[in-house]
Amino acid sequence: MLKERIEEYKRGGEKIEALKSLIWRLAEELGHIKIMNFCGTHEWTVVHYGIRSLMPDNVELIAGPGCPVCITPSYAIEKAIELSLEGVKVYTYGDAYRLPSLKPVKGVRSLFEAKASGGKVDVVYSFLDAVKEARNERGEKLFFGIGFETTAPSYALSFCKGIVPEDFYFLSVLRLTPPAADYALSKVGKVSGIIAPGHVSTITGAKPWREIARNHSMPVVISGFEPLDVLISIATILKMIKEGKSGLVIEYRRAVREDGNKLARTYIEKVFEVSDAAWRGIGIIPSSGLELTMKFSEYDAYKRFSIKKPEAKEWVSDLPKGCKCAEITLGLAKPVDCPYYLKSCTPDRPIGPCMVSSEGTCAIWARFGGGGLAEEIAKEVGVA
Repeated sequence: MLKERIEEYKRGGEKIEALKSLIWRLAEELGHIKIMNFCGTHEWTVVHYGIRSLMPDNVELIAGPGCPVCITPSYAIEKAIELSLEGVKVYTYGDAYRLPSLKPVKGVRSLFEAKASGGKVDVVYSFLDAVKEARNERGEKLFFGIGFETTAPSYALSFCKGIVPEDFYFLSVLRLTPPAADYALSKVGKVSGIIAPGHVSTITGAKPWREIARNHSMPVVISGFEPLDVLISIATILKMIKEGKSGLVIEYRRAVREDGNKLARTYIEKVFEVSDAAWRGIGIIPSSGLELTMKFSEYDAYKRFSIKKPEAKEWVSDLPKGCKCAEITLGLAKPVDCPYYLKSCTPDRPIGPCMVSSEGTCAIWARFGGGGLAEEIAKEVGVA
């Protein structure tokens, strides 16, 4: 495995070295630069490939709220657990399967534990798979609908095609990325630039990120996910800062268009409407969620099971005491700042939501951070 990684680096070694040199030159006359990414996959690339180790001391890369599993509110998890134990078949994705709730439900804190305790829970790869299985399942069913803009079209298409069974309910915990980016920027203090999510932008297009660049007068780069993509995006942000420019640049042009995917957005708009929504540990972010429209309300789990969503005035943090997941999600803290990190909270036994998903900052750092493979490879090819 290490030899394969080294060969992979060597193939792009000259480009990496050139980009590293450019980044260092651009950063020479600048003060402290803080660049935030808004995608868990970007954080994975940064950590896995040791990109932080290539940065000059005055360039800080911080993670933002880019993991849909990490920000799924506890009340939704608790209700899904409760329903599964009461005989409602709950379908979920693998990451959400182990997501811990704040409060135990009949001694159970996750859908994984619920299934072990006799609850009706199935892990699926897609909403369509769940729809197909639900047709052959007696009784009421529920889909635990997590995700950002990239996941929403797959849900919306099934509803628009009329293939969702009548007794199959959808618990929407869908969230929208640009409102969270705006919110994070208001909380984290001075951020010099943003690496915007490539996958989300294939759906939304450039407009939401162009507005953020304008409103906050900063460089924003929609980036791909290869190490070279991320390094190019960092260099682009530094060059714009040095030239006193703000605005949006699309680095990920092989996938992202100015107007995004109009068809996907049309399906989303037919099925969902924008609402204020809870983000775990953070609170209510205005216009940051999607819920089923009146036309599809017969499938709405909130209505069918009388699930009460918290309001801003009622919000109480839904993280374990001392857990730093909220600060980590907002870029205010690093995983190593949390007292639980790699002590009582590990990928095998997560306490906080950031340690569960493959896109969670704590899980990424736990698996790939702190030196090890990434820095070993970087030193081997002479770019550390």
